Amino acid sequence: MGVLLSQTPIQPSANMKPPQPTPSPRVAVFTGTFDPLTLGHVDVIKRGRMLFDKLIVGIGINPNKQAMFTVEERVGLAREALASFENVTVEAFEGLAVHYVRSIGAGVILRGVRTLSDMEYEFAMSLTNTRLDPGVETVFLMADGEFSHVSSSLIRQIATFGGGESLGLFVPEICVRPILEKSAKS
Repeated sequence: MGVLLSQTPIQPSANMKPPQPTPSPRVAVFTGTFDPLTLGHVDVIKRGRMLFDKLIVGIGINPNKQAMFTVEERVGLAREALASFENVTVEAFEGLAVHYVRSIGAGVILRGVRTLSDMEYEFAMSLTNTRLDPGVETVFLMADGEFSHVSSSLIRQIATFGGGESLGLFVPEICVRPILEKSAKS
């Protein structure tokens, strides 16, 4: 006696998530707003790219921050500044970083840490990301001492209060003029 099988395909439940790519521990994503990109960021990227086969700079949108540059401008500036790094790409993303990392098949979030207060924040974020997706690891790189004091807020202050000639000490040269232009408009 034969069994009759339905010819109608089974539809997935609305509660089922689509299959996610298996995360690769050889692909990392360095996430942030990069508004603006600093030499501290570039230092972490330069060192991080040596640890992974591929490093993606994921430029996100933080609704809690007032952006200097649009996400498209940040991606463009980062691509120009990082063009010499063969295994580094730059992409924009929306939503939670851990979801973005998983969606592209990466297995690691790379984070730069400048100070003890950064470490507290990053530790909490890492624990949260692990809870959201245990398959994605976080790797921390300490900032080089030369850049540990550099922040986006500092860059904005220097540009706003007339330190434009010194910006090249803190940001890639390609970013200096756009930062000064944005500062003059605000």
